Amino acid sequence: MNILVINAGSSSLKYQLLDSENHDVLAKGLCERIGIDGQIKHTPTGKDDYRSNIPMPTHSEAIKAVLDLLVSPEYGVIKSASEIGAVGHRIVHGGEAFNQSVLIDDKLMSVLEECIPLAPLHNPANITGIKACHEVMPGVPQVGVFDTAFHQTMPPKAYIYALPYEYYEEDKVRRYGFHGTSHKYVSQQAAKLLGKPLEELKIVTCHLGNGSSVTAVKYGKSVDTSMGFTPLGGLPMGTRSGDLDAGILEYLMNRHNLSITEMVSVLNKKSGMLGISGVSSDFRDLDDASSQGNERASLAVSAFTYDVTKLIGAYAAAMGGVDAIVFTAGVGENSADMREEICSGLEFMGLELDSQKNKVRGVEADVSTDASRARILVIPTNEELMIAMDTAALVKK
Repeated sequence: MNILVINAGSSSLKYQLLDSENHDVLAKGLCERIGIDGQIKHTPTGKDDYRSNIPMPTHSEAIKAVLDLLVSPEYGVIKSASEIGAVGHRIVHGGEAFNQSVLIDDKLMSVLEECIPLAPLHNPANITGIKACHEVMPGVPQVGVFDTAFHQTMPPKAYIYALPYEYYEEDKVRRYGFHGTSHKYVSQQAAKLLGKPLEELKIVTCHLGNGSSVTAVKYGKSVDTSMGFTPLGGLPMGTRSGDLDAGILEYLMNRHNLSITEMVSVLNKKSGMLGISGVSSDFRDLDDASSQGNERASLAVSAFTYDVTKLIGAYAAAMGGVDAIVFTAGVGENSADMREEICSGLEFMGLELDSQKNKVRGVEADVSTDASRARILVIPTNEELMIAMDTAALVKK
C-alpha cells in the first residue's frame, strides 16, 4: 500500500510517499512559504528533482501541487492519485487522549482541537494539514500518529510534576514527552539488530539533534523521557534551554523588564547551544569553532554531552539495568566524536565504545567492543516509515 506521509507546519508541508510493504520511498518533498508566495521542492526516486514557485494561498493548494507532481509524466511516481491508499499525519500533541495512532474522524478532530492549548505552535498546523487532505482527497483514509503517544506508558511517578495536584487534574500539567515516533522506531530496530525480542530488552534511546531527547524503553514501553510538558524541557538543545530552575525566569523578567512572551521566546529561540556559545545552534559549527580555540563553543558541547551521559546513567538506574544504548537523529547518527564523548563517562557501567567501529555516519552499526556489558548502537531514525507502517496497519484493519 502506498502511504502519503504529511508533516504540516504553519507555512510549510513536508511529505513522503512510501510503499508500506517494501519500505521504499517513492518521492519526497517540501512545500514552503504557504500563504505567502509558495515554493515546492520535489524529489522523485529515479527521476530529476523539481523546484518551482507555485501559488499556495492555503495548505489545500499545497496538497494539490504535491498530488499533481506525484502523478505527472515527467516527475511523478504513480499513475493516479487512486494509488494512494491512505494519508498518515504527524501530530505533535495528543495529550492523554491518545496512546496509539488512530483513524481520523470527526470525533478525533474535536479532541485535537481540545489539545491545541498544549501545543499552540504545532497542533493548529497539523489540523490544517488534515483538513486540507480531507478537502483535496475526499474518501481517502487518514491516520493521526502522535509524537506523545509512545510515552503514554510512563507510570505516574515518572510523569507527575511536584505541583498542586489540581494542576494535573484540571489543567493536564504533566510530563508528556516528544519524539515518540522516533524512539519507538529505533527501539524496534535495536531489537532486530540484536536478534532479541523487544519485550525482553532494556534500552536507552538518544534522539540527538537540534531538538534532543532521551528515553528509557523497558520491555518495549517508554517508562521515562527527558522532554516534559512541552518540547522545551530536558536536554539543552540547539536554541532551547532545556531544564532550568523556574526561579530564574522571575529574576530575569524583573531585571530586564521582560514579558512572559519575551521570556519564553528567549528560552525557545536564544538559549541552548546558541545561548552558551554565542556562535551557532548547529553542532557542526560548534565543532569548527571549538577546534579553533573558542572556549564557549567547547563549553556548549561539553554541557550537552554531560547532560546526555547523566540521563543515560539515570535511565539505566530507573530500569534496573540496560541492554543497549541507541544513538539516533542528526547528531546521534553522524557525530562519532559526540558519541565517544558521551560514552566516555559510562565505563563504570561496563560500557565500552570501539573507536574504530565508531567511525560511521548514518548507518546501522554496533559500535561497542565485544567485552561491553551493553551494546552501543547507531540507528538512523525513520519517523516517516514508522508513520507509514502505523497508517497501513490501521487502514488494513
